[in-house]
Amino acid sequence: MKLYLGTRKGLIEAESTPDGGWRLGRASFLGVHVPMLLPDARDGTLYAVLEHGHFGTKLQASRDGGATWEERASPAYPPKPEGATEVLCPMRQVPVPWNLEKIWSLETGGADQPGVLWCGTIPGGLFRSEDHGATWSLVESLWQHPKRAKWFGGGYDWPGIHSILVDPRDSQRVLLGISCGGVWETADGGASWECIGAGQQADYMPPELAGDPDVQDPHRIVRNGAQPDVVWMQHHSGIFRSGDAGKNWERLRTADPGDFGFAVAVHPADAATAWFVPGIKDELRVPVDGALSVMRTRDGGRSFTPAREGLPQEHAYHLAYRHGLAVAEDGRTLAFGTTTGSVWTSADGGESWQRLSAELPPVYCVRFG
Repeated sequence: MKLYLGTRKGLIEAESTPDGGWRLGRASFLGVHVPMLLPDARDGTLYAVLEHGHFGTKLQASRDGGATWEERASPAYPPKPEGATEVLCPMRQVPVPWNLEKIWSLETGGADQPGVLWCGTIPGGLFRSEDHGATWSLVESLWQHPKRAKWFGGGYDWPGIHSILVDPRDSQRVLLGISCGGVWETADGGASWECIGAGQQADYMPPELAGDPDVQDPHRIVRNGAQPDVVWMQHHSGIFRSGDAGKNWERLRTADPGDFGFAVAVHPADAATAWFVPGIKDELRVPVDGALSVMRTRDGGRSFTPAREGLPQEHAYHLAYRHGLAVAEDGRTLAFGTTTGSVWTSADGGESWQRLSAELPPVYCVRFG
């Protein structure tokens, strides 16, 4: 089994060992930010997003597991039409950029859509490719949607699309998680969009706006492959679960060790099992009481158990980014990376953890190959 780590200083690979452990291996794009990775199970292609500072964002693809790479096109916003109305950030009253600031998500289309890729960006534009990333088109129906004027930055200065969930039963149905713009759904492959998600609560908004779906900050949403109507969310204001494909959400409270965080993973076959990496709160993005834990539920969120075995229980200052936690297809193997450059793995469904390394750059993205 392969594990791919997108870090601040390159793409770092790890490989499982016969004794059930892991060992670090090849490093690609050394010294370059790699914020997003995508192993495409349909054809074996591995995609890596690179951030080159002054030279901008680039997309690379490998057809041999990372041994060699070839450049693909980066999504690019079309020229801004003359006289187009500026969309102002509601918080700062400055124009939202009309250009690529960051690729924040990259996902495949359905199994029946060879070559289709979806790409979510900051400042909130969604792109689609029909040819394995050789060319990209901005999804104008979302970019031109009037409700985009209500979106504002969450985690970054500008709004961004960080979660893209294609329904395995119907590739035309896609869910998006937008910070801060809520949960969006298309049923026609992106021709039209609707903001959904009743039941979310944005504690950072005035009380009369706390339930407005258009201003929610879902930090990350994931869908269960076996029961696609079950969707889990790590929200800015806690943990939520939907049983109807994101239309309605139930807020789940946890007393120990907390419910603020960014990452969430769901068991590929058991929709009732999900994992989270909690912190204290927005203003204190560190583990509760300095004790790192991975929180797991096995009963659909009725109860949560913090797993601590193998994790530091004092003076821990780790935070897992949105894409920093992953579960393999076997449902037992997990991995998460942190802002402090540590990576832990579990071979028993998150019951216990083993540190793979404490010497890595900050980890942005964790993906199993």
